[in-house]
Amino acid sequence: QVSVMESGGGLVQAGGSLRLGCEVSGGTFGRYTTAWFRQAPGKEREFVAVTNRYRQSTYADFVKGRFTISRDNAKNTVHLEMNSLEPEDTATYYCNAVTTTNKGWTRYKYDYWGQGIQVTVSS
Repeated sequence: QVSVMESGGGLVQAGGSLRLGCEVSGGTFGRYTTAWFRQAPGKEREFVAVTNRYRQSTYADFVKGRFTISRDNAKNTVHLEMNSLEPEDTATYYCNAVTTTNKGWTRYKYDYWGQGIQVTVSS
């Protein structure tokens, strides 16, 4: 089964930067769309950024201009570069890998999640 593992979280002061990593093991990484989500205490999970194997990316409005998602297909990794961090960015960040397969007229979805990694931004 595909395994997803985040790394690089920690504590940073407001205005600082962090770079999260995510390694996707197993499967065919080049076929996966990879994304980052986050969830703060007492809040629902929210979308942060996504990129596909062609490096086409989409960002949530609240991180545009500050965060950059990238991937290295050769290393089966995806990263999230976070700049100008704010206390509101404090959350558990989750890496997500999704692929779909068409077999005849049936479409199958495979959705894998990491365990999450903590990012804390102090005032």
